[in-house]
Amino acid sequence: MALDRPTPNDLRAFWMPFTANRQFKASPRMFVGARDMHYTTAEGRQVLDGTAGLWCCNAGHCRPKITEAVQKQVAELDYAPAFQMGHPIAFELANRIIDIAPEGIDHVFYTNSGSESVETALKIAIAYHRARGDGARTRLIGRERGYHGVNFGGISVGGIVNNRKMFGTMLGGVDHLPHTHLPENAWTKGQPEHGANLADDLERIVALHGAETIAACIVEPVAGSTGVLLPPRGYLERLREICTKHGILLIFDEVITGFGRLGSPFAAQHFDVLPDMMTTAKGLTNGVIPMGAVLTTGAVHDAFMQGPEHMIELFHGYTYSGNPIACAAGLATLETYAEEGLFDRCAEIAPYWEEALHSLRDARHVIDIRNMGLIGAVELEPIPGAPTKRAFSAFLKAYEKGILIRTTGDIIAMSPPLIIERAQVDELIGTLRDVLDNL
Repeated sequence: MALDRPTPNDLRAFWMPFTANRQFKASPRMFVGARDMHYTTAEGRQVLDGTAGLWCCNAGHCRPKITEAVQKQVAELDYAPAFQMGHPIAFELANRIIDIAPEGIDHVFYTNSGSESVETALKIAIAYHRARGDGARTRLIGRERGYHGVNFGGISVGGIVNNRKMFGTMLGGVDHLPHTHLPENAWTKGQPEHGANLADDLERIVALHGAETIAACIVEPVAGSTGVLLPPRGYLERLREICTKHGILLIFDEVITGFGRLGSPFAAQHFDVLPDMMTTAKGLTNGVIPMGAVLTTGAVHDAFMQGPEHMIELFHGYTYSGNPIACAAGLATLETYAEEGLFDRCAEIAPYWEEALHSLRDARHVIDIRNMGLIGAVELEPIPGAPTKRAFSAFLKAYEKGILIRTTGDIIAMSPPLIIERAQVDELIGTLRDVLDNL
């Protein structure tokens, strides 16, 4: 239930992230409550959540077990330092995460967001090689159109132009693989057939710089924020082979794909490819409290466990790493996923989602559709001379009609909570068709 709190009239002080601030403040869109699959607006309207918030509320909104766990924890132990001290729930959550992680992933380093998880993984990668006496390995490999958060490391290995161009010099020693968004893969259902060979560009980068200079390669198994770009069949497997061949760490950014989005705990299991590290956040706490984690293999972790036992092995961490309240939310979230069988439920409803999504093929302005698990993208033909405007107009009209979608460029991206019912899939897609046909 929403708090009985008036909507503020003065919106000047809050500089909103990734928002057209002037447009928003001229015509605000305010949520004041949420439950299961719906948000409640300040006007009292119900809005069907087609995006799981920002890819994070996988179990839906205001779920009782998570709410109760947070309420109990804040009254019991509100904060405890993670530097040279511990509290039991942080260790319990780490063990629960490892229980559902791919075999071979053995350790958890806590952060507070996906961006921090990426920064942490990149630092661990460089420090790992240094710890093994291979300190020349400092180069990092990302991918065009990749999104890895908004900190300097993340935007350096990322490949979204608008996230980079205003901020000057990035980290040095970064290269990018080509993206996998190929015209011949248009209208694909699931994994596309063409493009596995694009992974071989990593061999070109190795030949250019020398494997002995490269620390890690980071990719999203499914690129989400750039508009849902799917890995071609064999692509991730080929990246794994090349990284193994040259001693390069492979990092999967699973901030979006982690915790059930593809019908398995992690994309690494869905594709049966084991990375050396995985970055996570979002679905870890169902979006209730900021929290992230980097998951690593035993080999990565153990490389640091050398020298005198009283010495700090990794000079890195955050004030809020493993925050007790976030850990309580994480544990309750994992229990909710398990008790309600939400990962399996995602796999079961994914074919229905796929067919509903692709039914929009003949809708106005649509030039491509792609999907996997409970992720979908509807790509629109841009308005000449006004990129992004058509999709943003669709976003505004969708909100007016009672559905929440997300846009990136001229692509509509959707990722509903895993609790979505077939009738709600029909409502979401049917309303979107109406929006598109009347743009």
